[in-house]
Amino acid sequence: MKAQLLHQCCDLSVNPNPLELCERETPVAGPGELLLQVVACGVCHTELDEIEGRTPPPVFPVIPGHQVVARVAAIGADVRRFRPGDRAGVAWIFSACGRCPFCKDGLENLCPRFKATGRDADGGYAEYMVVQEGFAHPIPDVLSDIHAAPLLCAGAIGYRSLQLTGLKNGRVLGLTGFGGSGHLVLQMVRHRYPDSPVFVFARSGRQQELARELGAAWAGTSDQKPPEQLDAVIDTTPAWKPVIDALGVLRPGGRLVINAIRKERRDQDQLLGLEYSRHLWMEKEIKSAANVCRSDVREFLELAAEIDIRPRVECYPLVEANRALHDLKKGDVRGAKVLTMVA
Repeated sequence: MKAQLLHQCCDLSVNPNPLELCERETPVAGPGELLLQVVACGVCHTELDEIEGRTPPPVFPVIPGHQVVARVAAIGADVRRFRPGDRAGVAWIFSACGRCPFCKDGLENLCPRFKATGRDADGGYAEYMVVQEGFAHPIPDVLSDIHAAPLLCAGAIGYRSLQLTGLKNGRVLGLTGFGGSGHLVLQMVRHRYPDSPVFVFARSGRQQELARELGAAWAGTSDQKPPEQLDAVIDTTPAWKPVIDALGVLRPGGRLVINAIRKERRDQDQLLGLEYSRHLWMEKEIKSAANVCRSDVREFLELAAEIDIRPRVECYPLVEANRALHDLKKGDVRGAKVLTMVA
């Protein structure tokens, strides 16, 4: 099978082709596992974090990719829920132990043995992959392959982040950063909280334009003052400045949810501007969204099918995975990027 392999961490600005397209032996499904023929795989900012060493894979080489839509090619012994030919999705959560206190409390995203697809195990930048049946998700029929792919991470973690804000209908939400996750959260809010204005903070004019097209009440940069204070903010950026800016426009009792696996050090000195009286006083909160649970993926896919959420996508063939990563790194993204498997 063809697969894009990452052999070592590197800076994309120095090495323009961190992934190598290789021929590898097709894996075999073991007991309780599915062999998946990948159809589409979303490209996520987390892949940049893996490649550039902010959240490095434990072993090399590894096949990235954790927003996988596939057909079941074969099943191992004891598989009950899937049959060959079924569509299945794989998200960031590749496996969890199922036995620790976190897993028993429904918080498998915090499991100390949590494994991430495409980082701790080979993922979907390939023609085939293997996953345990319990960590594969049926894809609703109304969702196409390329539109379903970004929902498996950008959508699922956006769904979890929105839940963590505690937003109520009529309250004001801010979105800092407007890539694959942000533009899906905006669509969720417009349906679930129709009286809640959404203000979008994005550095790119194209992102601001897309936000307004999708129903944002206002769009600007993170250092611009919004029309009113915010009850909650979801931050999806890799930088620290938007965090400080967001805290400065939160109402008393407001909550900032940081949806980012890592924050970069390049602007860490922005934290020196943190003022208790302005940014944290009056019971403001900061909470992080860490990974996803299987329930997040399942519930969000059901919601996306019910209210017809459709991500904006740009497609690339598997052979152009490096170009997709560079385009993502440039940051001028309208929606989500998806790799497609072509002959």
